[in-house]
Amino acid sequence: MTKKRVIGIAKLLLIGVGIFFLVQHFWPDSPEIPGVNISQVLQLAQDDQIRKIEVSGDFLKILTTDGEHYSSRKETGVSILELLEQSGVSTGGIEIEVQEPKLTFWGIFLPLLPMLLFLVLIIYMIRRSRGALSQMMNMGKSQARDVSENKPDVTFDDMAGAEEAKQEMEEIVEFLRFPEKFAKLGAKIPRGVLLSGPPGTGKTLISRAIAGEAEVPFFAISGSEFVEMYVGVGASRVRDLFTRARAAAPAIIFIDEIDAVGRRRGVGMGGGSDEREQTLNQILVQMDGFDDRTNVIVIAATNRPDILDPALLRPGRFDRRIILDLPDTRGREAILKVHLKGKPLAPEVDIQNLARQTHGFSGADLANLVNEAAIMAAREGSSEVEFLHLAESIDRVIGGPARKSRKVSEKEREIVAYHEAGHALVAAQLPDADSVHKVTIVPRGGAGGFTRLLPEEDRTLFTKGQFQAMLAVMMGGHVSEEIVFGEVTNGASNDLQKANGVARKMVTEYGMSPGLGPRTFEAGPAMLASGKESDLGYSCSDASAEKIDVEIGQLLLKAKETAAEVIQSHRSKLSQLAERLLVEETLEGEELQRLLDAPSEETPLAA
Repeated sequence: MTKKRVIGIAKLLLIGVGIFFLVQHFWPDSPEIPGVNISQVLQLAQDDQIRKIEVSGDFLKILTTDGEHYSSRKETGVSILELLEQSGVSTGGIEIEVQEPKLTFWGIFLPLLPMLLFLVLIIYMIRRSRGALSQMMNMGKSQARDVSENKPDVTFDDMAGAEEAKQEMEEIVEFLRFPEKFAKLGAKIPRGVLLSGPPGTGKTLISRAIAGEAEVPFFAISGSEFVEMYVGVGASRVRDLFTRARAAAPAIIFIDEIDAVGRRRGVGMGGGSDEREQTLNQILVQMDGFDDRTNVIVIAATNRPDILDPALLRPGRFDRRIILDLPDTRGREAILKVHLKGKPLAPEVDIQNLARQTHGFSGADLANLVNEAAIMAAREGSSEVEFLHLAESIDRVIGGPARKSRKVSEKEREIVAYHEAGHALVAAQLPDADSVHKVTIVPRGGAGGFTRLLPEEDRTLFTKGQFQAMLAVMMGGHVSEEIVFGEVTNGASNDLQKANGVARKMVTEYGMSPGLGPRTFEAGPAMLASGKESDLGYSCSDASAEKIDVEIGQLLLKAKETAAEVIQSHRSKLSQLAERLLVEETLEGEELQRLLDAPSEETPLAA
């Protein structure tokens, strides 16, 4: 009997008792029969006033010669005949009828009710204690789920934008299906495959595709499921997981977010007795210990390969490391085709153009974009997903939904318009900057507006000139406010934060500082453990740290001067852009390019 069933029975019993007492309370009472004691009954019999006596156990019901009814009760173990004879009453003229006592349901149930309730309580307590004991006994068992029986409906055909990673994983599946093909050439099955990359690039999706394609048992678990408050439980679960996988070999183990237990050892607060370290040690032994006769492949996924323990990353444990990066234009186009499959599209939707406009989007972002567009089309009652829906979804993914209900004063709208016009104008005038795609003053999220730039083509290498142009564009809004209104607002805080981050990387990572030269300044171990750049700074002397701050400041000041020079030279165009934004709120396409390419007269600095 399960715990829920016991509780259900107890509830039914309590409800039944409640109904009984309600019925007893509100049920109309039968006419009461006056009661008399046994001596009065005998006196009536001596006076020949009793016609009939009904006997039911110890209860008596008397009918007199006058038609009156009385009730009485005799002593247990003595019959009414004996009582009448001892009183000298002749029983010949009295009709005596003996009846069997009536057994009712409530007469039986009510005496047994306390015992039943006590029995239900005892059963419940036994079941609960047994469940707790069973839970303690199974605490060291692995929580991995074997998804090979109910396979996901995702296959390699659903993977797009990561052809190299898909090819690697198809080879793993083929290795498990046809091991003799590789064994005859002396090839050994890889021990592990580590999937790394930014969030949303398809690490979990490709593992689901493997589970759908592989014809072997597939055990899936998260790294956080190994960790418990009791020391040693995680290591026990690791042993149980690998024991199950070896019993079902050939098999695949997938550990999602392995950084939950695979962090670098020696930086925790618990020292060598830390639960995570014991769990990691057990994983290391199980993957590459003394027992090397195994055909179990471990696939792990993480967003932070930089914080994993070096012993976990060496060959023999994770023989292959597959990096899933953000997709390029061709990859985004393929991903969009997968997610747009089966959705009615308007004829004007150009997937290639849409892929170009979604620069920097991950696979998860693209899936969210398509879903938001479909929801928007359904909300408007449209029978097709139009390009306007997809364009609005791009803005929603970047900045959130438009805050149309937000009340903005005319003064604030004017400041935002000149701020965004400054970004767009500086980007349009600098040859190393990306092209301006869209400018809007519609508030989204915490921003009053935004300017979206798109590169002409995908690139992974940036020159120093491109970084300097990027800094100048970020400073464009701040400088525009200062030139037009004579003061600045807090609206440029996000731009300044991004500009500081880019300048710091130019100095400390890319060696683009003229004062410090081609040097890099890496973070210390404690900073790697916490993942925050502001904890300990960089591993350098105080003099070098001071020079780093000076070089960062000089880069930012130079970017501000560049932006100021551009805005001063094209002041009239800045005003045209801002005034048009105040009317249209959003500028893009040919209209935006026409305004940016229009000739402008040089305007002196105005407060």
